[in-house]
Amino acid sequence: MSLFVRTPYEGRLVWIGNVSNRQRTLKSSSCQAAELKFGGIPADSHFGKTREACVRTEQLYEEGTEIVNVRQLTVVSKEELAHIAATMKVDELDPSFLGANLMIEGIPDLTLVPPSSRLQFSSATTLTVDMINLPCNLPAREIERELPGHGRLFKSAARNRRGVTAWVEREGTVEVGSSVALFVPAQTAWPRLSEFDGIKFGKMI
Repeated sequence: MSLFVRTPYEGRLVWIGNVSNRQRTLKSSSCQAAELKFGGIPADSHFGKTREACVRTEQLYEEGTEIVNVRQLTVVSKEELAHIAATMKVDELDPSFLGANLMIEGIPDLTLVPPSSRLQFSSATTLTVDMINLPCNLPAREIERELPGHGRLFKSAARNRRGVTAWVEREGTVEVGSSVALFVPAQTAWPRLSEFDGIKFGKMI
């Protein structure tokens, strides 16, 4: 029995980018194709099979602890970015402002797909979705530089629409225009999840 169910949703890869130096800027540079290795995109600052634990995992590990890197890639939705832009009252929101690696169109509610879902490209290159990517202040600063007066609006506008983080399960090359199939895990939602409605997340960067 398969552990995954192929959904009827097939999207399209419409943008690719990488962040070469996160110490200098979060803004990503666009390209037409990228080779995805087991550590992510080689030219990207998030590349690596392991990474240092940060504030996002502070309840699990001491900051700086070496852990497996499941945040190799940031994947966003064209439709969700359009919704964020409309909420912020700007014409459009460039995915580079968010430090995005891949932007997909055609998969509804991409940010809320279940963790462990798979995104499989027409080249058979496959990503495993780690989890939702919570809005933070870093994109807000980039947006403020480009669109003065609007950066402060990002975090609230991007709630549940910021995209997901993912890691490479099968290596390969992806190109703008590639199709993307969504597979979700064949698992019932945890029945205790409702007990955590309204949970307050800790300190976010």
